[in-house]
Amino acid sequence: MNQFINEDFILSNNTAKELYCIYSSGLPIVDFHNHLNPRQIAEDFQFDNLGQVWLEGDHYKWRAMRINGVDEHSCTGAASDKEKFMAWAATVPNTLGNPLYHWTHLELARYFDIYDLLSPSTAEAIFEETQSKLRSKNFSTRNLLKMQNVEMVGTTDDPADDLRYHQQLKEEGFDIKVLPSFRADNVLKTDEPQGYVAYLEKLGAAADVNISDLDTLLEALDKRHAFFHAVGCRVSDSGPYRFYYSDYTLTEINSIIKKLLSGQRITEEETEKYNTCVMAELARLNHKRGWVQQYHVGPLRNNSIRKFNELGADTGFDSMGAVQNPEKMAAFLNHLDKEDQLCKTILYNLNPADNEMMLTMCGNFNDGSVAAKVQYGAAWWFLDQKVGMEKHLNDLSVLGLLRHFVGMVTDSRSFLSFPRHEYFRRIACNYIGEQVEKGLIPDDESILKPLVEGISYNNAKNYFDF
Repeated sequence: MNQFINEDFILSNNTAKELYCIYSSGLPIVDFHNHLNPRQIAEDFQFDNLGQVWLEGDHYKWRAMRINGVDEHSCTGAASDKEKFMAWAATVPNTLGNPLYHWTHLELARYFDIYDLLSPSTAEAIFEETQSKLRSKNFSTRNLLKMQNVEMVGTTDDPADDLRYHQQLKEEGFDIKVLPSFRADNVLKTDEPQGYVAYLEKLGAAADVNISDLDTLLEALDKRHAFFHAVGCRVSDSGPYRFYYSDYTLTEINSIIKKLLSGQRITEEETEKYNTCVMAELARLNHKRGWVQQYHVGPLRNNSIRKFNELGADTGFDSMGAVQNPEKMAAFLNHLDKEDQLCKTILYNLNPADNEMMLTMCGNFNDGSVAAKVQYGAAWWFLDQKVGMEKHLNDLSVLGLLRHFVGMVTDSRSFLSFPRHEYFRRIACNYIGEQVEKGLIPDDESILKPLVEGISYNNAKNYFDF
């Protein structure tokens, strides 16, 4: 029997094989949105074993393990790294058809040259072999990045972060760019006034500003935005459940902020006005400094209150939200566009029912100043799997311009996640190859070469101008 991960993995036609081999496979990786820990890169951290590098912080795996009947003790609990790995190994044979099955075996192959299928019968040998390699300096975090030909890493950072590790890496001249991204979601978390006040105190301390109203809040955000820019940041990110829009006055927003600072809860109407104002002001900062802004919308977070109280956020209890409200999205983007304050923008949806709406929304706000100024982001979270990516590519081809798509991101906390770029590239080449062989795209190198190289690497490099 042929090994599962082979040179033709996912590539089902001859054109796809040629496109991937000739134009895509050797290109560097620009991973402009992930959740890697910059400290672990700066300190060139080494993981002790595969259980540690795979199971710490990976809510995708925890979710699958729980579905498979694994107790929390072996997911996020006090079980040893090896016990957690063994629980994951027992889960993997049950993930057939899930991207976790593909990612697991791609990572074993690309980092460790292991092509055996992970199962309870192979787990012990795989754990020992990978542990021996991980303890070698060749498998430190920096070398894991180099192993996958990573050129740029975009971490996700709060405005109050000091960015010391990004600065250290820059001063050292580390040959992979590790750049921060400005994610100000905590400024929008007004559900619990006590937490909101504590965060504004933290933000104010970082900016050396006493935040007491809208002007001082914006002053603090502007100072932190400028600081991030000086360290090399050129990207912001926002992860709201949806877009917000309501007419507001500055008097109203000041009143809302003072209400929050006094420990009072605000109404739904006040939340709509506050979020509209603050998100718009953040977008104006992005325009002011020529950044790219990203909006990841649609996750319904922390659905199990019991498990949220036990484990906290980002532990595998999130799901797709309902279809987005296009009127609010259009009104918010138009609010910026009518004043020419809309910078390069990438929109990501989590519910596939939003694909076509989101794509046509992007087209509304392209003004010809920049190619794909407002564009559709990669298939994300629950959609970054083969079926989701194929639908994404087809919808983008039909309703947008595939030629300008900036491509894949890992959106991951794992240093072993970079073969996901290979996964995407294979899926993309297979999709394009199928279109060529059906006679829907010309079999012409002058067309196919820039298309494949663009969505694999060049488009992201040029769009972000890192």
